[in-house]
Amino acid sequence: MTLPLDQATFSPGVHAADWRAAVRAAGVDLVTAGAVGRAYVDELVQQIEQSGPYCVVAPGVAVPHAKASAVVRRDALAVVVLDEPVAFGHAHHDPVRVVIGLAATSPKRHLQMLAELANALDASGVIDRLTTAATRDEAIAALRA
Repeated sequence: MTLPLDQATFSPGVHAADWRAAVRAAGVDLVTAGAVGRAYVDELVQQIEQSGPYCVVAPGVAVPHAKASAVVRRDALAVVVLDEPVAFGHAHHDPVRVVIGLAATSPKRHLQMLAELANALDASGVIDRLTTAATRDEAIAALRA
């Protein structure tokens, strides 16, 4: 697995009034980690506004991401667990409790990271372990399993 888990951020118990606030929370964590420029946060929201809830990839899980661009400084993940789930407008997987912001430095890395993350999230019990994780180490261990 080549997901950038060693530098991933983790924010449990985040309150978000709606999907935009949930996505912005993950984006701000990516900015704070130095992985992306501030413009990336707006790109994440705009992508969903334009394309719909494409990023809701499993029951209760959204993986907002935007295209690789100059504002992405390094590959990164930001795991946010919401205190209360929010609706993204997905027909089958709403509401969302886990938001994993993804930033990639190239289109190839973007696809690799999405595929690896999808595989990690598909493993039995991973989403439950993410929603109950109290520490960054617990969240990262859930994704490594």
